[in-house]
Formats: sequence, C-alpha cells, structure tokens
Amino acid sequence: MESSTTPGGRTRREATRQKLYEAAVTLIAEQGFSATTVDEIAERAGVAKGTVYYNFASKSVLFEELLRHGVGLLTASLREAAERTAREGCGKVDALDAMIRAGLVFIDRYPSFTQLYVAELWRTNRAWQSTLMVVRQEAVAVVEDVLREGVDNGEFSDEIDVPLTAAALVGMVLVAALDWQAFQPQRSLDDVHSALSRLLQGRVSGRR
Repeated sequence: MESSTTPGGRTRREATRQKLYEAAVTLIAEQGFSATTVDEIAERAGVAKGTVYYNFASKSVLFEELLRHGVGLLTASLREAAERTAREGCGKVDALDAMIRAGLVFIDRYPSFTQLYVAELWRTNRAWQSTLMVVRQEAVAVVEDVLREGVDNGEFSDEIDVPLTAAALVGMVLVAALDWQAFQPQRSLDDVHSALSRLLQGRVSGRR
C-alpha cells in the first residue's frame, strides 16, 4: 500500500509506517494475528522493535490502524471511480461498473489485506471491531451515494433498498475477487470484471 509523499520528516514516518503495514499484513495473513509477534513485524519491516512502538502503542493498535489505512485506500479508489464517471457525463450504472473495476484492481493489488479484512468482518471478539464497522460503512456509503443519485434521477427504481444493495455490491466484489484469486487465478482481471459487469446489469443469461 503506497502512501503519498510529503516534505520533511513526515515522509520518513509515513514510509516507516508503510513498511510496518506491509510486514504486519503479510505475517498475519501467513500465521494469524495471535501467532504474529512485534519482533517478527519489526524484523520483516527491517526496523528496530522500538520503532514499532514509536509508531504504534501496541500490536493491536498497529492492526487497527492497518485496517483503517487499507479500507481507506479502498474507499478512496471507489470514490475516485464514481467521480471520474460523473466528470465524463456517464450514468450511475457506469459509475457502479467503474467502482466494481476499482474494487477488483484494489483487491488484485492487496490480496493479503483483503483476505484479512474479510476474515475480520466475521469476528466479534476483537478490540478493533467498532473501528472495522466504521471504516466498512465509509466504503459502503460511497456506493450508497451513487445508488441514491440514480434513484433520484430516475435511472434506478425507487423500490431499491439502497443500504442493502450497496452492501451486496461491495460484498459481491470482495467474495468474487477472493474466489478468483484462490480458485480461478488463470482468469484475467478484465475477464472477472466483465462477468461482474454483466451481473450488475442483470444480464446473467449470457446474451449480449
């Protein structure tokens, strides 16, 4: 996960945090949260153990911030896709389709993070559960906005359950992408996007 650069010391700190995020997400994906130690995260990141605690109060705080950081990147990519289609004068179906592709691109780039994120959604005993619910809603809300705009301009039926439909679309992309990577890795991103695009538009019969 790349961070934007800023002048001075902040760039160095962001670069260090980036290394820690990448080390943590890789190790936790490999061996689980409980089995991963701060020593291992520091070693994988190529920094001293004290650097971890300088940036994060604990391993739990590091993981909570990792979730916030990762889902924030996903949310930004979804929002940018929606805004780009709006600038191009496209409809809301096109916006949703662009968001599906943006989600697939994100998951393809950060598969380990996505696996962790989906796994954590189903846990209820984590200290960061409330944070996870907040950042999840931020991502879903971007899709909700597009759906509401489509309802308001008559492009979508006003009978659509906006919150549930938005959650279903986000869930569809997450689950389909993980299935793609785990069981159908030979398929291209374009191929997977095309399949989900047809599903979005209700054309699942295979007719063009």
